[in-house]
Amino acid sequence: MPPKQQLSKAQKAAAAMAGGKKSKKKWSKKSHKDKAQHAVILDQDKLDRILKEVPTYRYVSVSVLVDRLKIGGSMARVALRHLEREGIIKPISKHSKQAIYTRATASE
Repeated sequence: MPPKQQLSKAQKAAAAMAGGKKSKKKWSKKSHKDKAQHAVILDQDKLDRILKEVPTYRYVSVSVLVDRLKIGGSMARVALRHLEREGIIKPISKHSKQAIYTRATASE
């Protein structure tokens, strides 16, 4: 096998600049959901809105109240318990993780 040809420093630098390596893959940027700024204190405006709007919903759960009324989850659970005590909504399914309600009809 013949000996390797010796390159000068300038030739080595030119060879390095010529490319050779593949550039790294750039990952596509995902759209990030903004942090929700939901209310955590129940003021009179929120209470009035809950008492007015929730009885018109056909399906009521904690996640529905959080999405539609922009309130925190713990506040939504308290509101659901209050509405159930008042007889405004009635439970369909209740267990430790999720409570599902519907509006109470006048005939009941």
